Amino acid sequence: MASNPRTPNAGLAGLLDQARWSRTQFAMAVNRTGAEAGLSLRYDQSAVSHWLSGTMPRTQVRPVIVEALARRLKRPVTHAEAGLARAAGGESGSTLDDLVDVGRADMDPSRRGVLTAGMYSAALAVPLFPDLAGRAEKPPGDTGRTARIGSGEVATVRTMTEKIADILDELGGGHARPMAAAFLVNTVAPYLKASAPEPVRKDMLAAASDLVYLTGWMAMYEREHGLGQRYYVKALKLAGAAEDHITYCRTLRGMSLQASNLGYGTKALHLADAAAEASPKAGPRLRAFLAGQQAHAASMTGDRHTAIARLRETETALSKADSRREAIGGYDASAYQFHVSHVLYEFKDLEGSIRAMQECLKTQPRQERQGRLHSHALLAQRQFELGHLEAACATWHLFLDDYVLLSTARGDEHFATMRRHIRPYTKTRAVRDLTNRAREVAGAKS
Repeated sequence: MASNPRTPNAGLAGLLDQARWSRTQFAMAVNRTGAEAGLSLRYDQSAVSHWLSGTMPRTQVRPVIVEALARRLKRPVTHAEAGLARAAGGESGSTLDDLVDVGRADMDPSRRGVLTAGMYSAALAVPLFPDLAGRAEKPPGDTGRTARIGSGEVATVRTMTEKIADILDELGGGHARPMAAAFLVNTVAPYLKASAPEPVRKDMLAAASDLVYLTGWMAMYEREHGLGQRYYVKALKLAGAAEDHITYCRTLRGMSLQASNLGYGTKALHLADAAAEASPKAGPRLRAFLAGQQAHAASMTGDRHTAIARLRETETALSKADSRREAIGGYDASAYQFHVSHVLYEFKDLEGSIRAMQECLKTQPRQERQGRLHSHALLAQRQFELGHLEAACATWHLFLDDYVLLSTARGDEHFATMRRHIRPYTKTRAVRDLTNRAREVAGAKS
């Protein structure tokens, strides 16, 4: 009896045409993307031919295929659009249990690849605040052994979150994030399981959300985007359970920044707009914080009018804000100029972008070493792009001043970019001096 012929996957074929990839190029992209999820893939054009003919890829490979296409097309791609069956299940267990699993893995680099492996998904559906508000898993009833917490424990979590943010600025995410994960697992998780009066319980959920948001931001900054997104979603759920609009919106804004870092302009704008729309009672500093990201995301989509309008909103809101420094979600004149620089760069105003980044650095708080490292790296790259080699080398020296003191994967990436850019110009004295110093720094960090 003849077997039923497979139905060709027209959806996948159409996406492959849109991506302008050969079958071999597609297979290589899937292999690269799979490596991020801890999968060792060795696909070639014959595997792609089987998929196109109707063979269903392995369950764990399907999201890899979808994400590879999304990155190429710069837009979300769904399983259905690619003609792929979505794997059953997904995240299991409670929000708290999942968070503890991730945190435990994040504490231990040897286990991180096993439990936190995963990729960023541009097609992720973001839970809406009204659907989350007040929906928290209740702690176990009082059996005589259940701990009880009060406002003092909430203050402890908020103080530690601020201290971790300070360590991030001074020493880098390589030191700060394992500390955040350990505090989350060993202290915050038991607090969330403890009994408490309802106002205290909500305050603890909000404080925990801030810490989880910060931990996700660090993972995103350290280029572990799948892990960062996972933390962000947990932060959204905790903020919703706490009925805390501010932390919910701040987390959405962080997710927009992550999308913009990965080149998803439309996704970044959608998330930034969602954050702004969900915060009708935002104070001026939060309004500036959100509008600045809206400006950057709008510029990525080529919408000059909206980008400039959002920058004006940012400047106006910032002028009305007080001068206090916030460890989580702070926004100041330096951050505003950083966004101005990004917007101008997207619109090909390289000189204007450089001037704005220089203004950003002039007003950047001295203690924000990690932010300064990133700003100097971007400034040097844009000076180099403009053809100002000696100015770029001088800025890269300033970058190295901070880089040697920080543990940061983003810094490592900037360091590699610097060395790649200057390699063809070793006959120039400024480059020779920078090359020699870079060699010394590499030795000191090895």
